[in-house]
Amino acid sequence: MVAAEGGEPLHWLYLLHGIYGSGRNWASIARRLVEGRPEWQVVLVDLRLHGRSTGFEPPHTVERSAEDLTNLERSLDHPADAVLGHSFGGKVALLRAGSGPPLGQVWVADSTLRTGEPEGSAWELIDIVRGLPDRFLSRDEIADALLEHGYPRGVGQWLAMNLEREGDAFRWKLDWEGVEELLIDYFQTEIWGIVEQPPAETSIHIIKARASNAIDPATVERIERAGEQSHRVFLHTIDGGHWMNIDNPDAVVELLVEHL
Repeated sequence: MVAAEGGEPLHWLYLLHGIYGSGRNWASIARRLVEGRPEWQVVLVDLRLHGRSTGFEPPHTVERSAEDLTNLERSLDHPADAVLGHSFGGKVALLRAGSGPPLGQVWVADSTLRTGEPEGSAWELIDIVRGLPDRFLSRDEIADALLEHGYPRGVGQWLAMNLEREGDAFRWKLDWEGVEELLIDYFQTEIWGIVEQPPAETSIHIIKARASNAIDPATVERIERAGEQSHRVFLHTIDGGHWMNIDNPDAVVELLVEHL
């Protein structure tokens, strides 16, 4: 949990990372947010099969992930006032808005809202990883391998956070089969009913990264129509790529400080 020093939080934001990530990926943004808005406290969530959230039984789906979030809120005895989800976490946040205690706001950060066959860089990484050894002498080997496949070194270093030491080497701590199941379900999960008819008490803010194709032009048009109809759906476009917490954290913090 992240709170401003000396602050007295009145509202709770649960922050959900994308696939292959963990809550700590957004820790810097959380700290900057509570500095600007000390009435908020942020919970950095590890979604099922990620970070410290291991040992979950299948099926591994977006819906089950949303149920996990509701259970976490209950265990902390602090229902969310708002939820922000990046990429995979965005659909989890939307499904959470459609069930459980009321939410004031949902923030969806560069999530693919359409349904269809799995695609994109997150899906491509599964095939790349399957072609790599099971053990590595250093985390740099992952960054070097992804660099050869055209990914920035920062992406490889981020993915390497999912390695754990085993003796004199490193191995994956991710359940790749379970993560693949999550990704397949992500691309099959329909959420437009929530976007186009938000729960009465909920506003939806969608952030599109200008250099990402996760939110395509047809999706942009549909989001804008939803906003015209309900006046509670808002589209924000910022510079940078899909990993906006790395590419343009300033813009993300600015949006949250202004609109939460």
